[in-house]
Amino acid sequence: MQQHGSAPERKPRVVIIGGGFAGIAAAQALAGAGARIFILDSNNHHCFQPLLYQVATAALASPDVAWPIRHIMRRQKDVTVLMLTVESVDAARKVVKTDKCEIGYDFLVVATGATHSYFGHNWASLAPGLKSISDATLIRRRLLLAFERAEISVDPVEREKLLTIIIVGGGPTGVELAGAISELARRTLPPEFRRADPRNARIILLEAGPRILASFPERLSDYARDSLEAKGVEVRTDTPVDQIFEDRLVAGEKEIPAGVILWAAGVRASPAANWLSVAGDHMGRIPVGGDLTVPGLPDVYVIGDLALLIGPDGAPVPALAASAKQMGKYAGRAIRLRLKGRSPRKPFRYRDYGNLATIGRNSAIVKLGRLELTGFPGWLFWSVVHIYFLVNLRSRILVAISWIATYLTGNRGSRLITR
Repeated sequence: MQQHGSAPERKPRVVIIGGGFAGIAAAQALAGAGARIFILDSNNHHCFQPLLYQVATAALASPDVAWPIRHIMRRQKDVTVLMLTVESVDAARKVVKTDKCEIGYDFLVVATGATHSYFGHNWASLAPGLKSISDATLIRRRLLLAFERAEISVDPVEREKLLTIIIVGGGPTGVELAGAISELARRTLPPEFRRADPRNARIILLEAGPRILASFPERLSDYARDSLEAKGVEVRTDTPVDQIFEDRLVAGEKEIPAGVILWAAGVRASPAANWLSVAGDHMGRIPVGGDLTVPGLPDVYVIGDLALLIGPDGAPVPALAASAKQMGKYAGRAIRLRLKGRSPRKPFRYRDYGNLATIGRNSAIVKLGRLELTGFPGWLFWSVVHIYFLVNLRSRILVAISWIATYLTGNRGSRLITR
């Protein structure tokens, strides 16, 4: 198939694979650099993943946390957005192969992120994870259907099973899901059901390690556990999952019947290491140098959750939205310099602006250097930060209004069950 845009041109090409935080930041940093920039993504939208759990629990609608990539980049005339699925990369020819065509590059930025890891088990259809809008709408559907089916059932045992919701994984996603589902069941739904009281829902959070939110200090982790338990969530640590079936789960040699099982326990990088014919780590992440290029491939930058970069403290740069955006900005600026015949003066260095997690209404934990916040101050800080980092003013206003309405009324307005 003919290369896309193969007509002679003087401008160098920068191809960015992935329209997430890292890819968008790289493209924006390249504005006016004198290059033609191509963003390739199999989806047409950029998603604000930190708030996906609110779509999954009916607090926000999908358009509140996702925007067309074309709209985000509309003012940057040097950017072309192509909805394509990348299949491989020919680094020797400097060509990206997609499902429709081949696209040549002078510089390649790979920012394809991560997906769910089930540690070798075929559990994806039984326990969906939360990485995309489609994941969030699937989880929302399963949650709401469980309450609807419990309302219909006349069998107390069946009803109890349907109202048992299990979340596997005690990281930020698992904790946020557990807290939000508890509020959905105990605050939003009770006035609307007559036969099956949603307040009887049993919400179980399973964590294989000794504590939830292991990336936070132990004091904050303990606070989060206490807050979840105060909301009626059963928190079980040191409880690895052995088996998952359609209507039950086996953990710690005990079988738990369940109406909904959700996965928040592990992630794995995209298959980009195979595209580039390089060795990834056990999670599929690609080792990169301090300039974020792949050793032996100086024109290929790997950024975001896909990159494995060891920081000065000996630990990998964390897979967070903040680090992805910082990497994207660095890669874009580095390519700008190289287009001018110069090299970056300093290697990439991650700036840690803190760690946040919300446990639900009036409850969150914040770690910013020596500053630690919990309870309502932490929740308020978390809310302001997340509204600030939304893509545009319209989204900030809509999300703020939606949160205020939910806070005052307890109602979650995005409770449509779609197929």
